[in-house]
Amino acid sequence: MSALRHIDQLLDELEAGLRKCLEQRGITSPALIGIRTGGIWVADILGKRLGIEEPFGELDISFYRDDFSRIGLNPRVTPSRLPFDTEGRDIILIDDVIMSGRTIRAAMNELFDYGRPASIILATLIDLGARELPIQPDVAGQSLVLGAQQRVKLRGPDPLRIEIQQTGQ
Repeated sequence: MSALRHIDQLLDELEAGLRKCLEQRGITSPALIGIRTGGIWVADILGKRLGIEEPFGELDISFYRDDFSRIGLNPRVTPSRLPFDTEGRDIILIDDVIMSGRTIRAAMNELFDYGRPASIILATLIDLGARELPIQPDVAGQSLVLGAQQRVKLRGPDPLRIEIQQTGQ
């Protein structure tokens, strides 16, 4: 098992990786979109760090999940909010943790319902590497291997902190 870095270190890594990725791709005016809930908190911080003045978007992917019919509707579902047109835009899609890739697939399905972006850069604080779909982050704050009974949880938004929890107890 790897040691979890402090949230500030994860955000520093994510910011540096995004700056490098944007420079390599020649992207000067990206739009940020956070996946509810943790991705929104991270998008807010990264937007400020990257000097992006345009408001960031918020996706609630509840209706796009492939297990929606099995798990039902979360009582806290709120509408997505995209304060910009996604058609032809370079998007930075942000989530707190990537594991199977299913959340990101659902988020991209929803994004394409709003319009066809020019590109999507995927940024996550933590990459757990347990993919079920061939979806990889372009930038991650840390790759982490957890034990079978462990989960990563982002808490916040103020203060933002990340912790490893034990399950099944």
